Amino acid sequence: MPDAEPFFVGSDIYRKPAFGFNHPLNIVRHAAVNDLLQMLGWLDETRFRESQPATIEQLLEFHDRAYVRALQYANATGKVEPDVRERYQVGTFENPFFPGLFERASMTVGGSILSAELATQGRVVFHPSGGTHHGRTDRASGFCYFNDPVFAILTLLKHGSESVLYIDLDAHHGDGVEDAFFEERRVTTLSIHEAKRWPFSGAHSRPEAGAYNLSVPRGINDSEFDYLIENAVLPLVDEVRADALVLCCGADCLAGDPLSKMELSNVSLWDAVDSLVEKGLPTVILGGGGYNPWTVTRYWAGMWGRICGREFPEQLPQDAVEYLSAMECDLVDEEDVDESWLTTLADIRHTGPIREEILSLVPAA
Repeated sequence: MPDAEPFFVGSDIYRKPAFGFNHPLNIVRHAAVNDLLQMLGWLDETRFRESQPATIEQLLEFHDRAYVRALQYANATGKVEPDVRERYQVGTFENPFFPGLFERASMTVGGSILSAELATQGRVVFHPSGGTHHGRTDRASGFCYFNDPVFAILTLLKHGSESVLYIDLDAHHGDGVEDAFFEERRVTTLSIHEAKRWPFSGAHSRPEAGAYNLSVPRGINDSEFDYLIENAVLPLVDEVRADALVLCCGADCLAGDPLSKMELSNVSLWDAVDSLVEKGLPTVILGGGGYNPWTVTRYWAGMWGRICGREFPEQLPQDAVEYLSAMECDLVDEEDVDESWLTTLADIRHTGPIREEILSLVPAA
């Protein structure tokens, strides 16, 4: 495990309204994680690092100039012209335009650049506002305007890494990152994601290009996930002789998320990240998807608690219970809000049999 203290990277920009009504991301997420950590007394000034927005020069290291300019212009004028909407997929229902979009998206990139720079000091760095893994060089995709995991990886390469392993645990295939480094021998990507779910890619591994995909069936349980981590993910760290890790920890793979049918507990995911951190490599941990505000908040807050070695309370303090109880989400019916989401941090593990569909994935990995 890295000797240096872990850092949490964030910004108050994520408290501002974003995405607009009727969008799956129009829920409280990043601010709620910070607030819950404050209520638990788990985040102090010595561990927190304020991110800065990426500069235009930095953004152009991956994104096309015309696309960056189009986003800047829309941000400045407050509107998206029809040709811009069609060409760059901004101003759509999937990737809506909202005030402050450019500042927010570039801040996410800046946070991942800073996280990678701090990680090169031998640290684990948590940037839950990162994880926009669908972003393309020349367009928005899947609620992602820029691709901050790409910039975390590029930063590690700039600092001398020779083998960066990107591990994506989001319910959706990390297509933007895989494609970005398909021809880069120093980067290996591995994605565990739900089969036959948007973006409908990542069905197969391409080892010759350093791209590994574990496309899992609906209802994957903790036992099955643990099996994949132990038999496919951890061995790959050693196989590629990774000298740095970037993890995308989207919360949409958790049981109760409205946009996936995976059935994982946050405990299983924390255990997986723990086992990777124990490799002792510079590690950047990013957020990602997640559309149930209760499960997202508990997962990412608990992730930081695990990273810092905190003792978890059996029951959350009363102010945290009241905070979680006040949350709302149009995609989760009130009767489907589990009582444990309001009163505890750790889920009960969702164990079960390991199906043949899971066992068959390991040789392919």
